[in-house]
Amino acid sequence: MQESNGIKLRSYVCVYLLLERDGKVLLSLRENTGYEDGKWSMVAGHAEEGEMARDAMVREAMEEANITIAPEDLECAYVMDRKSPNRQNIDIFFKCSKYAGELTNNEPHKCGGLEFFDKHNLPENIVDYVKVAFSDIFAGRFFGEYGK
Repeated sequence: MQESNGIKLRSYVCVYLLLERDGKVLLSLRENTGYEDGKWSMVAGHAEEGEMARDAMVREAMEEANITIAPEDLECAYVMDRKSPNRQNIDIFFKCSKYAGELTNNEPHKCGGLEFFDKHNLPENIVDYVKVAFSDIFAGRFFGEYGK
């Protein structure tokens, strides 16, 4: 266990959409972002100042994938405490089974495409911590840590 230095932690809240259809999960190909470009991730984003996590997920789903989700249709599937070299994130993965609208890549300048993949046969070029999250979720775990 790492010893505390007494300084209060400031974490970023990040939200991820776990959208399943016919045993497949929706992934998003990162491009031109400067972070993990060329790798698959999920429809995701950061909560903004004063924004609740579910509201952030609703907003990100519309911004990135053109779908409308009611906050009550989001179920927390997993939480990850993730440390990177320059910050710490609390990642919240929301399961969603109901949405309205036609799934569309609304951010082609940052996303190479949206595609459904078999959840037991995910692509090799997936963001590492997202791969860990999927593994934990499919194993029935609700919480994980990454980047200790």
